Amino acid sequence: MKNNAIARFAVLLLLLSGYKFSYAQDLSQYEKREFKTADGNTLPYRLLFPENYDKSKKYPLILFLHGAGERGTDNEKQLVHGGKMFLEAQNREKFPAIVIAPQCPPESYWASVKVDRDKRPMTFEFDYQRPSNWPLVAAYDLVKQVVGEESVDKHRLYIMGLSMGGMGTFEQVYQHPKTFAAAAPICGGADVQAYDKRVRKTPFWVFHGDADSVVPVENSRRMVDKLKALKVPVQYTEYPGVNHNSWDNAFAEPQLLPWLFSHSRRKVKL
Repeated sequence: MKNNAIARFAVLLLLLSGYKFSYAQDLSQYEKREFKTADGNTLPYRLLFPENYDKSKKYPLILFLHGAGERGTDNEKQLVHGGKMFLEAQNREKFPAIVIAPQCPPESYWASVKVDRDKRPMTFEFDYQRPSNWPLVAAYDLVKQVVGEESVDKHRLYIMGLSMGGMGTFEQVYQHPKTFAAAAPICGGADVQAYDKRVRKTPFWVFHGDADSVVPVENSRRMVDKLKALKVPVQYTEYPGVNHNSWDNAFAEPQLLPWLFSHSRRKVKL
């Protein structure tokens, strides 16, 4: 009892001094669901609706692709990085959106890439001539389903992802160049040779840390150079001294969501 009294007194002193406590957001606001593919696969996903969701209005949609460490079947780990950003009160008020966060199974990968994990940084061999992995295909089909069932502004479909999800972001835009109004890949990479002028109408904001010891920063640098050569609207933010957690910096960018939501595309193909 004495210890509890001391603890309460300490909290009171902190409050009186103006200290503000930050409480973890309730990730259960993301509904747990599953998407069944035509060939029998199951893609777990979480779905976040805007506060006071009103079906008479149209909302932007964000497809969020997690990293390799969050693969699994628990339908939870995919929210470890980035999930809280969409729950921040200011973001929910200023940028109401429907957020889809699918979870890639542990035996697969968002991007069509061969990874050499014996090196640091790892090496990645991208080849878009190979068919896309089924989870990436399913994630796109899931977007189409949600657009068909919910009150979505199809002219404002966005995609973002980190690490493996950044690679999946690049590949998804390549496979569906007429769908997304903007893309934000973080510490990812792509098949530089495959990218062509079909992607010209999708603006990119690319992020990477220059000290990344897992995914080489050259992956993003090469893609940014290619996008510029294709005259794609692209901005690039490289964080000095930042390792493979550049998503922390990217999610803290005050202009990330304003930039994303500022884009729309007139003609959309789903």
